Amino acid sequence: MSDELSRADKHEFKSASKDIASVLRGWAYEPGVINVRKIHGVDGMPKVQMRLDLGLLQMEMNGRPDGVRPHGYESLLEYYENQLAEHQKSHGTELGFHLNQGQCASLREEAVQYYHRYLSLFVLEEFSGVVRDTGRNLRLIDLCGKYADDEQDRLVLEQYRPYITMMYSRANASLLVGEKKYPEALEKIEEGLTEIKDFFIRFGQEEAYKESSEVRVLKKFARDIRKKLPVSPLTRLQRKLEKAIKEERYEEAADLRDKIAAMQQIENQAQA
Repeated sequence: MSDELSRADKHEFKSASKDIASVLRGWAYEPGVINVRKIHGVDGMPKVQMRLDLGLLQMEMNGRPDGVRPHGYESLLEYYENQLAEHQKSHGTELGFHLNQGQCASLREEAVQYYHRYLSLFVLEEFSGVVRDTGRNLRLIDLCGKYADDEQDRLVLEQYRPYITMMYSRANASLLVGEKKYPEALEKIEEGLTEIKDFFIRFGQEEAYKESSEVRVLKKFARDIRKKLPVSPLTRLQRKLEKAIKEERYEEAADLRDKIAAMQQIENQAQA
C-alpha cells in the first residue's frame, strides 16, 4: 500500500511539476543579444517574454509588468501620484508631501520592471508601448527627485535620465518614421537632444554631452532619417555642381551654376 501511495505521489508531483525546461527548449540564450518574443498566455492575453541566461522573464503587455495592482492602482507610481493630488487638494499646496526611503526603494524596483518591458518592446518594434513605459519612468524620476526625503533617493535615478530620454525620443521618432513624417521625427529627436543637454548642464557636465553614447545614438538616427527626406530639384543641382567641380568638368559646372541661379531667382520671386 505504501509503495502504491509512493508511486501515486510521484505521479502527482510529475504532473504538477513547475520545471520550465520544456518552455526553454528550443529557445537558446544568446549572450549580448536581447532575445524576446510575444506570446499569448493561458488567459488569452498577449505577454512578452525575455530570455535570460538562467530562465526568462514574462511580462504583461499592459499595466504593471508583473500584473499586480498595488493599492488598486495600475502601479505604485500612479498610487503616489494620486496621493500627491489628494494632498494638494486637502492642503492647497504640495508642501508637506514626502516619500520615505522605503517608498522610494519600492518605486525603483517597479521602475526596473518597466525597464525590462520597454527594452523588450523596442526590440519587438512595439514603439507606442516604449513611449508609454519610458514616459512613466521619467515621471517616476521626477517624482522621487522632487519629493524624496533622502537626498540619495532624490538623485540615484538621475543617472538613468539620459538613457531613458534617448529611448523615449527614439520610440517617438520611430512611430513618426513609420508614418513617413520625417520632419516631425527629426523634431522629436531634437527635443530629446535638448533635454539631454539640459541634464548635463544642470549637473555641471557640459563636456560630457559631446561624449554621451545617448547623444551619438540620437544623432545617428537623425542622419538616417534625413536620408529619407525628399531631395528638392535645387539641392539635386547643387550636388551635381559639387561633383562636377570635384571631377574638373568645368563647362558642365558653369551650366549647372546658371541653372541654379535661375531656379533661385524663381524661388525668390515666388517668396516676394
